[in-house]
Amino acid sequence: MGLRLIAAVIVEAGWEIVENSPLIIERYRHATMALGYSGDTVINSVSDISAMILGFVIARRLPWWGTVVVAIGFELLALAVIRDNLTLNIWMLVAPSDAIRAWQAGG
Repeated sequence: MGLRLIAAVIVEAGWEIVENSPLIIERYRHATMALGYSGDTVINSVSDISAMILGFVIARRLPWWGTVVVAIGFELLALAVIRDNLTLNIWMLVAPSDAIRAWQAGG
């Protein structure tokens, strides 16, 4: 488990670096509702890594299907509560949609 956790932390930390690079920040500004986005704070990035570690520990204890159910549940909860989630972020970065942008804005 130790090596897997270390690998997962390295991947997450790498994503945090990429996510806060000028290229991705500009893409977020142009493709999503994050018009004034200027990158994550250090505390946000540390919190993201901490949440990933917690998720790793929980996923290790759950059966694979339980992990999938929890992940889908969190995605749907975020979608319902704040009209945003990882799936929509990836979608909007890869193939921006005016319809999704309008829906996220409450229109």
